[in-house]
Amino acid sequence: MIKAVFFDLDDTLLWDNQSIQESFDNTCKAAQEKYNLDPKQLEEAVRSAARELYATYESYEFTKMIGINPFEGLWGDFLEGEHEGFRQLEKVAPTYRKDAWTQGLKALGIDDPAFGAKLAETFRSERRNKPLVYDETYKVLDELKGNYQLLLLTNGSPDLQKTKLDGVPDLVPYFDHIVISGDFGRGKPDPSLFNHALGLLELKPEEVVMVGDKLTTDILGATRVGVHSVWINRENNERDDSIAIPDYEVNNLEEIHEILNELNK
Repeated sequence: MIKAVFFDLDDTLLWDNQSIQESFDNTCKAAQEKYNLDPKQLEEAVRSAARELYATYESYEFTKMIGINPFEGLWGDFLEGEHEGFRQLEKVAPTYRKDAWTQGLKALGIDDPAFGAKLAETFRSERRNKPLVYDETYKVLDELKGNYQLLLLTNGSPDLQKTKLDGVPDLVPYFDHIVISGDFGRGKPDPSLFNHALGLLELKPEEVVMVGDKLTTDILGATRVGVHSVWINRENNERDDSIAIPDYEVNNLEEIHEILNELNK
């Protein structure tokens, strides 16, 4: 009998990729207006610079363990969290943001560090003001609440994930517990994080379903501890079975009801 559903946050309940995309779109338009740059070319240049820079910092291995991607670094402050890695991130974040945008401009022939710094702050502001929720998120949570315990299991830094949730305050009350990897000290797919979440609800793995969009974290982690896994694959991406094989695959969260009914027969 299934007694609880664990949900991932980013790109499962919140449309984080779209929030990032719209923030890039709006920020790059400012560069287009000033220097007549192709906004898409600038976006790709900044994304490339951000990935390369991010991997050079002392905090990189920590960010991989916790699950903080380079584009979250472009708008996060990392003020919370006890691990030394957060202090390293807090220290480098302002320079990282400025350098990523400045190097992106330079890749297109524009050497203007002051404008790079301005674009960095524009992007940060845009992303903080752009929380997007999938159309079906609240409907599905409404239908599950009361019938199942609900737990939010998200990778990321405490203040960044809390900032995302602050932007969608109606989401928080649905959950009996909210577990953030940065608070715990390890991220998905580490089994210890899943076992911690199971312990909070005092449930066995076979009594829980994990719903998430990433094979590498949500599905692999659930599989490792014996939790039923549901891969939400809205973009119809090709599944890489060498990473993890989900028990179920869906395109929309509303399909979770049929899966729960089947498991509870």
